[in-house]
Amino acid sequence: MSALVAGGGAVAAGAAMAGGTDDKAPRRRASGELRGVWVATVANRDWPSKPGLTAAQQKAELIAILDRAVKDRLNTVIFQVRPTADALWPSPYEPWSNVLTGTQGKAPGWDPLGTAVKEAHARGLQLHAWFNPYRISNQSDPSRLIASHPARKHPDWVVKYGGKLYYNPGLPQVRAFVENAILDAVKKYPVDAVHFDDYFYPYPVAGQTFDDDAAYDRYGAGFANRAAWRRGNIDKLVRETAARIKEIRPGTQFGISPFGVWRNIATDSHGSDTRAGVQTYDDLHADTRKWVRQNWIDYIAPQIYWNIGFAAADYAKLVSWWAGVAKGTATKLYIGEALYKAGDPAQPTAWQDPAELSRHLTLAAKYPQVRGHAFFAAKELATDPIGAMARVVADHYKQPAKPPR
Repeated sequence: MSALVAGGGAVAAGAAMAGGTDDKAPRRRASGELRGVWVATVANRDWPSKPGLTAAQQKAELIAILDRAVKDRLNTVIFQVRPTADALWPSPYEPWSNVLTGTQGKAPGWDPLGTAVKEAHARGLQLHAWFNPYRISNQSDPSRLIASHPARKHPDWVVKYGGKLYYNPGLPQVRAFVENAILDAVKKYPVDAVHFDDYFYPYPVAGQTFDDDAAYDRYGAGFANRAAWRRGNIDKLVRETAARIKEIRPGTQFGISPFGVWRNIATDSHGSDTRAGVQTYDDLHADTRKWVRQNWIDYIAPQIYWNIGFAAADYAKLVSWWAGVAKGTATKLYIGEALYKAGDPAQPTAWQDPAELSRHLTLAAKYPQVRGHAFFAAKELATDPIGAMARVVADHYKQPAKPPR
């Protein structure tokens, strides 16, 4: 996802380390494949196009996204319904999102999540409800939140960091609240999946400290160090959320789309042949490899948002690495694709080639563990500035496909 939405692209410069490739035969597609698109609502990135549209205008824009997904023979829409500790459905836990009306807590006059589920299913699409667990606000002044906001009622839950506000993942009461807020949507709507993005502890900001001293002093006993305790907190969120989803709505999946690099091989012999500037295990305290190996989640969709041959993080090497992680597990592997980079003049030369994304799917098809792809994001699906998505559809999506179950 973009840096605004999901911190993607945080890769240090540096030459890739030498490594082999996997030449397995192309996989069979008999059991279906995910063809997904993310619909980001934070900061009105993909939808609605701006705050303050009428309910009819908002609904029309949403329907257009669903119809475009069908046109491109996709089968899954990953719809961001909790962008910043708020809600795109009538929630008893959190206020209506300001992306709808421009005013946090103001009802939009309709139910976006309920409508999205109904209209997606009517078109044969799955609807994965996408939640950001801990981000409260993309600014740092709590007084700018609505007076009834849980973060104002519980200021001890809040950490200011990097010019933003976050809930403290180290507090058990925060974890319980976040789970309850998310699971309210699962109780109310037949969503096909609960989806988390790559934000757990926030991406590092140079010269700043995430102040969780008091929580660590109170709850950190039994852990080797603060980093291990933080990973333990995120592990609990993942395991508890997974268990509670299965209790409430057993057919609903739980998937996570992390930053594409777990750890670099220079840090850990189990890591990928990369030189990424961010490692989820160390920097976001998210042990994404463990979640797959332990079968805690139904699917993982790492954001492999780099081109084939990119020195610091080569798409080909990362697909091979993630396929190895998923091999022998019950966790389905989907690949997150950077559609938003195609044709962007700020991106490397490879992204100016309309065939780059199509080559990604051709390469990934060599690995039987790869069960599909998701594209970031809906705005680029519609505009497709250099025809990269049209090329993917022509080369790989000639016929409709059902997602894996």
